[in-house]
Amino acid sequence: MNTKEMRAKSPEDLNKELLGLRKAQFSLRMQIATQQLTKTSEVARVKREIAQLKTILTEKTRAA
Repeated sequence: MNTKEMRAKSPEDLNKELLGLRKAQFSLRMQIATQQLTKTSEVARVKREIAQLKTILTEKTRAA
């Protein structure tokens, strides 16, 4: 999801998306621990999306 799509969503939708990304991040960490992860770039991608979502959520709460 790009930032334009994120900015168009409501804070409730963004929180749901953030929860899903946190679960994905946990899953990826478990795959790393058990040496089952083949695409290590997924970890960085999920981490980056979480940071973007948190930034946009902060912007929306300060604007309201």
